[in-house]
Amino acid sequence: MSSPERADVIVIGSGFGGAIAAYHLAAGGAKVVVLERGPWVKTDEFEHDFLLGSSYTRVFDFVVGDGMSLLGGNCVGGGSVVYFATMPRAPRFVFERKGSIGRRMWPAAIDRDSLEPWYDRVAEALPVRRQGWDVVTYSGGVFAAACDHAGRTANPAPTAIDNDLCTNCNWMMSGCRFDAKRSLLLNYLPAAVAHGAQIRPLHEVQYLSRTDDGGYQVHYNVIDEEDYRVTAGSGTLEAKIVVMAAGAGATPVILQRSEPHLGEMPHAVGRYFSGNGERLNTAVLNEDKVAEVLGLSRPDGPAYGASQIGKGPCVASWDNLDGSLPEYDRFSLEQLYFPPGLGTILAQTPTAGGRAWFGPEKKEMLRRWQSWLTIFTMSEDDNEGVFGPPPATGNSVRISQQMLGRGNLGYVPTANTLHGWEISDAEAKRVMEKDGLATVLPWTNDLVGAYTVHPLASCRIGDDPGTSALDDRHELRGHPGVFVTDGSAVPGALTVNPALTIAALAERSIPGIVRALRDRGVDVGYGAPAPDGDTAARDAVLPLVRDLVRE
Repeated sequence: MSSPERADVIVIGSGFGGAIAAYHLAAGGAKVVVLERGPWVKTDEFEHDFLLGSSYTRVFDFVVGDGMSLLGGNCVGGGSVVYFATMPRAPRFVFERKGSIGRRMWPAAIDRDSLEPWYDRVAEALPVRRQGWDVVTYSGGVFAAACDHAGRTANPAPTAIDNDLCTNCNWMMSGCRFDAKRSLLLNYLPAAVAHGAQIRPLHEVQYLSRTDDGGYQVHYNVIDEEDYRVTAGSGTLEAKIVVMAAGAGATPVILQRSEPHLGEMPHAVGRYFSGNGERLNTAVLNEDKVAEVLGLSRPDGPAYGASQIGKGPCVASWDNLDGSLPEYDRFSLEQLYFPPGLGTILAQTPTAGGRAWFGPEKKEMLRRWQSWLTIFTMSEDDNEGVFGPPPATGNSVRISQQMLGRGNLGYVPTANTLHGWEISDAEAKRVMEKDGLATVLPWTNDLVGAYTVHPLASCRIGDDPGTSALDDRHELRGHPGVFVTDGSAVPGALTVNPALTIAALAERSIPGIVRALRDRGVDVGYGAPAPDGDTAARDAVLPLVRDLVRE
């Protein structure tokens, strides 16, 4: 019998948490293998359609839970391939949140000031830039005008978009074929490969077990490239260190399934899940009112009528991100282009009998889809999600050959979470319906529950072993050598898009992982520049490294 293949580090997942770890550890001299359950889709393979089997269905993972559904990336590059590249930093008050446990959720070692240099590292690497009003899309400008009309402020959001390359096609949610969106396919991942890291797509990790020398064995299935329900093979890899970065909807499931092989998991594995307090409201604009109330016009069509032109969220309203407000009263509003798919199909329309998500009124709404403007809200929730027993394989029971699955997440929103949704929904309605500007149609939870594109906190960091699965260096409690660096490590809702915070935390975790590798006899260094060779942000974090490696 042949011996299993060995590496120094196995990274599970290739989103922000996985790609950043793969780059730094490979650049430091470690042998790194990245296992990614989704396909490797190249730039010229991103398609501008919604057909089954296109890039749109290949790169997404939509998992329906009990009370909450999750939409995430399923490809090399993970969520960075399908995100809208909106990259704000978390507000200062987020790090002081107490949430459902009644005391500070975040580790004492982390606050906004201590995370700032790690934010800078990521902003340098992608890069992230604050947009000017001259590159804001028309839909963003309409939202800003509506906010101003309603007495709110609005701001161009920081993004990881090269506006010189952007064609305003508004297909960035299904991958950017113009390389304008700064996904991980353009920075950390190619830099990792250049330093010898191997990326293996269509490798779905099932569970971990121990090796005789104290390392780990990673057991995986090879997934068919067209029908993700079909297993084309299986295998194992051994490593001294495992970095879990499969996402907040998959990392806890893998660890749950590993418990019979590794021993008891921390209580917080698969608990305290957060949907980032997210809601979708679809505003159907009255074109006459856009012209009359906002004084806007277009030479080649109705005053708005341009929902499909542009890019994802580029304007946000942050008036309620005020640390003096009570917890659960804080939220942000973003203009968002959401394609005419699930999010808008599940918008409720007013009917004679109340609200419904189908019927003649809905048909009329769908006919006018170019006049839609989606308002995306991110509020504070109570981390009430809990993952039940894991499915036999994968992170869900796959229903269709691509994209759709049934998961084991249970989510019953508390009064606090419902309050956050209610007040943010009301504000979105107030802004967009003022003086008859639009009709706002809320998402219905009746069919697939609440909804998040930013799942968080299912294996969170913290100081209290009773309520956190990881210590403040992202190491899994009771299982030395297993680190978690994806969104599941974030303690709770952020009230803004979380990608930059996930990435900053991943950058911050690397010195501790390097120390763990050295303790296991791997000659690995730390201090690689940004993927493009820049060193300014690297130099700023070097004074912090000693504390993180616990020398």
